[in-house]
Amino acid sequence: MSQVRVQTGDFDLGQELARLRQDDPRVGAVVSFVGTVRDMNDGSAVSEMELEHYPGMTERALQDIVAQASARWPLYNALVIHRVGPLAPMAQIVLVAVSAAHRGEAFAACEFIIDYLKTDAPFWKKEQTPEGARWVDARITDDSAKRKWAAA
Repeated sequence: MSQVRVQTGDFDLGQELARLRQDDPRVGAVVSFVGTVRDMNDGSAVSEMELEHYPGMTERALQDIVAQASARWPLYNALVIHRVGPLAPMAQIVLVAVSAAHRGEAFAACEFIIDYLKTDAPFWKKEQTPEGARWVDARITDDSAKRKWAAA
């Protein structure tokens, strides 16, 4: 079972992780990643980040990424929550969480999902800086992180 949500509102990490493993005695590992808004990027202060997406397409892309992870590792559950709209520094942007019998599969699947999300999910980020608004370009390091999974 997996769930993907794109939303403007915040999420409660504790509640989401509790639901992920709720009433499933097979779960031996829950691994999660939470991405947050930084107050600095590329040498400039960031007062706000606004995330835009393509409704429908974004959810399908995220579901496809989770399906790829589930095909590679024996997961019991997976959850991806990604926020959109204006976000202040320190705000939670994304939660990726997976449950599995063992930590190895859970860690690998969680890392795989966030690596693919960063390159394959249709999100656009605009930062507000003292120099004005600017769109955030894709990072070469994100592409490198994704490529390692092709070799694995």
